[in-house]
Amino acid sequence: MVTAMKYLARFWILGLLCLPLLLLLACSDQPDAREDNAPADAQPARVSVMTVQPQTVTIYDELPGRVSALRTAEIRAQVNGIIQKKLFEEGAVVDADTPLFQIDPAPFAADVDAASAVLARTEAELANAKVKFDRAKLLSAQKITSEEAFNNATAAFAQAKASAAEARANLARRKLELSYATIRSPIKGRIGQSFMSEGGLASSAATNALAVVQQIDQVYVDVRQSSMTMEALRETATGLGTDNPEELPVKIKTIAGKPYSKTGRILFSDISVDGATGSLGIRILVPNPEEQLLPGMFIRAMVPREVYSGALLVPQEAVTRDPAGSPQLTIVTAEKTGLQRSVELGPLVDGKYLVKSGLAAGETIVVLGQGRVESGKPIETSPMQASPQTQS
Repeated sequence: MVTAMKYLARFWILGLLCLPLLLLLACSDQPDAREDNAPADAQPARVSVMTVQPQTVTIYDELPGRVSALRTAEIRAQVNGIIQKKLFEEGAVVDADTPLFQIDPAPFAADVDAASAVLARTEAELANAKVKFDRAKLLSAQKITSEEAFNNATAAFAQAKASAAEARANLARRKLELSYATIRSPIKGRIGQSFMSEGGLASSAATNALAVVQQIDQVYVDVRQSSMTMEALRETATGLGTDNPEELPVKIKTIAGKPYSKTGRILFSDISVDGATGSLGIRILVPNPEEQLLPGMFIRAMVPREVYSGALLVPQEAVTRDPAGSPQLTIVTAEKTGLQRSVELGPLVDGKYLVKSGLAAGETIVVLGQGRVESGKPIETSPMQASPQTQS
């Protein structure tokens, strides 16, 4: 009995020792699940691409500026008097020589009448003096009157002519004052607020204007630019086909930051540099037919700084960075595979980078889907859909 139990124990021990071997053999007989479930060949990555073409690109300096009217006329009285009428509507457009205010003309009309009477008297005296002069001249020629009498007649005649001339000038002055009683606009433009109404006393010595007329169909935009850019401005003019910086087109952004429909041109730059800021003043003339730009408004002027001929522009989203932070583009090769290439970038122009080096004209780049591109792997390309961009 004891012997049988010993053999049974040995059998169990032998079975336990063989169990791992049996399990290993069983596993080796099972087919490889990974081989059964292996995917078919990966599909080519789908990306959006564009072909880069050279173009002329102008780089602008965006400068803050202030609008001022082309011409400004302060309406002032040239004679003293009580204002009887205001002859305009505030905010209206007035032509040159349009009546704006009427000062009581009665005192000036009375002065004109008085001056006319004085002129009539002096002309009568002149006529009488002339008759006496002619008689004295005749008698003097016949040796009938004395030389002294002739000289007296000559002096009286000259004095009468001077008195008549003085009276005539005084009458002209009085008529001028009468005309000044009607205050007129010296220029065509838009008139603003009236600072005096009917019944007010207009004075030629007053410090405040009665109203202001401004011509704003064209306006000035005054900006300041670093004096160091003046040489670059001349080079930019040469790049755009002119030797005169004043012929450079200047883009304008409105107070809301939107592009203005008209372009301006540079009129002049200051001949002296601001010692505190090292900047020069630049005046820009801008057409303003719809009067969208108003005097005193702050806007931004895009002054040309550099011109690149044959420049290559790529969208911002096409540029990626390597682990070191250097910019790179994904180039589509002739074999329809992707190739990462380092490039040197220039300034950002309307949401696109200017590529200085590392890219050739006519090459195709990946704009969207760079993350799906593997080096040497085939890719499926589709043209990048152009999206409207805001001009600046």
